[in-house]
Amino acid sequence: MRDQAAGISGRLAGKIGIVAGGSTGIGKVTALRLAAEGASVVVGAPASERERTDCVVATIEAAGGVALGASFDATDDASVATLVESAVAKFGGLDIFHANFADLRVIFEDTDVLGVADEVLERTLDVDLKGMVRVTRHAMPRLLARGGGAMIYTSSSASIAGEPVRPCYAMAKAGLNALVRHVASGWGRQGIRANAVLPGFVLTEENRAGVPPDFMARMLAEGRSPRLGDPADIAAMVALLASDEGEWINGQTISIDGGATMR
Repeated sequence: MRDQAAGISGRLAGKIGIVAGGSTGIGKVTALRLAAEGASVVVGAPASERERTDCVVATIEAAGGVALGASFDATDDASVATLVESAVAKFGGLDIFHANFADLRVIFEDTDVLGVADEVLERTLDVDLKGMVRVTRHAMPRLLARGGGAMIYTSSSASIAGEPVRPCYAMAKAGLNALVRHVASGWGRQGIRANAVLPGFVLTEENRAGVPPDFMARMLAEGRSPRLGDPADIAAMVALLASDEGEWINGQTISIDGGATMR
C-alpha cells in the first residue's frame, strides 16, 4: 500500500471529518489519509466492526493524528444523527462527511431483475440509497453551520456500467448519483460541495485475501491500466475533494477505475 499522505501534510489542518464506513477497505485508508493531512476524524462503522474501528483510531493516534471511533447503523435515522453529533461534541463541528458504506453481503444475492427477491431489493435500497439520504439529512445542517463543507459519497462504476447482474446495487448507486446532483444544485451557493467517487475494482485487504487470482488476472487483462486499483487511489481523490483545493468541484460523479469506464 502506498504512502497515504503522498508527501502532503497540513492541507486539511483544522478540518473536522466523518468517514462513515471507515473500519476497513477504502474507508479505512481514507480515514488514515484525511488524518495524515491534518483533519480530526470520526471513524464510523457498525457496532459489529468496533474492534476494527478501534484499530483504525489507534493507528491514526500512533501517527500523531486525532480520531474518534463511533458506531452507527445506516438504516436507523437516530443512529445516524448520533454519529454526526459525535463529531460536533468531540471536535466542535463538521466540515467533511465521506459516506462510504453499502451492504456488500446481500450483493451476492442480487441476481437479476427477474429473479432477485424483494428482501434483497429492500435491504439494498435501505442501506445503499436511503442510508445516503439519512446521512445527508443530518450532516448538511452541521456543514452549513460552518459556512459550507464537503459531502463526498462512494458510488460505484456499477451505476453506469450496465451490468447483467446486481440490478439492485446498480439502481441504488445510480440513485445516489442523482442525490449528489440534487445536493450540489440546492446548496452549492451556500458553500456545500457534493461529489461522488465511482471506484472500479480495488484491491482492498479483503479483496487481496478473498478474490481468486484468475479473477484478478481477468480484471487486469480487461482494463486500460497496467495495474489494478488501490484504496489509496480513492483516498487521494476524497482528500482533494475535502480540501480547499477542491472548492470548485461540485455535483460531479468521478470515475476512479484506471480507465475501465470512459465518458
